[in-house]
Amino acid sequence: MPRPLNPTVFTSYAAVGDSFTEGVGDPGPDGTFVGWADRLAVLLADRVPEHTFRYANLAVRGKLLDQIVEDQVPRAKELSPDLVTFCAGGNDIIRPGTDPDEVAERFERAVADLTSAVGTVMVTTGFDTRGVAVLKHLRGKIATYNMHVRAIADRYGCPVLDLWSLKTVQDRRAWDGDRLHLSAEGHTRVALRAGQVLGLEVPADPDQVWPPLPRRGALDLRRDDIHWAREYLVPWIGRRIRGESSGDHVAAKRPDLLPL
Repeated sequence: MPRPLNPTVFTSYAAVGDSFTEGVGDPGPDGTFVGWADRLAVLLADRVPEHTFRYANLAVRGKLLDQIVEDQVPRAKELSPDLVTFCAGGNDIIRPGTDPDEVAERFERAVADLTSAVGTVMVTTGFDTRGVAVLKHLRGKIATYNMHVRAIADRYGCPVLDLWSLKTVQDRRAWDGDRLHLSAEGHTRVALRAGQVLGLEVPADPDQVWPPLPRRGALDLRRDDIHWAREYLVPWIGRRIRGESSGDHVAAKRPDLLPL
């Protein structure tokens, strides 16, 4: 469990980022994605009088760091909430040929900009991808970026949502069928850990051990891999070839600070 901040009462929160923060993989009853940031907002709202907490989610799937900095950071500064969560750079890091040192330099400029204009800025590390077949070769690159993120957080006094150390999300049940986005349970565990980092008493333990899974044979695993490649990997590669993004023509789901 991370060392929490002294408990702080936040009355407004803006989430900045990509698909992870938008909540892809965690659909709500109306089809709109929920996700860890929305779930964290509920935890924060429970600490203040009803209808006094305001929340915006500016995140859009598929966005690169520079797009987030250009489109979302100015809006977050304009809203001037008590808390901003800033998760960006992951889509840059997984692209071939990108330099995590250079991405971190651009990330730091954005953190400096945000911390000069809003209240608390919480940053996030990347996940440990050793169990993700399509991303495990990037583990060292992600670890390098994570070290930069932690150093930047130290320099600017930012709390860190350390996803690398959240071992329970390495279970396959924490991930959606595309193996790139969290499931509803994965998002829930991240929200609980974020609450801990901010000093909240959370209603469940994000490190709670998963119940045992029934054993599955090699044929079942192979069938899953074929289905995943057909349904998710091939379309993902196709978008990259065409220069398209999953976030093209997608708007932020909650662009204003509205009461929960």
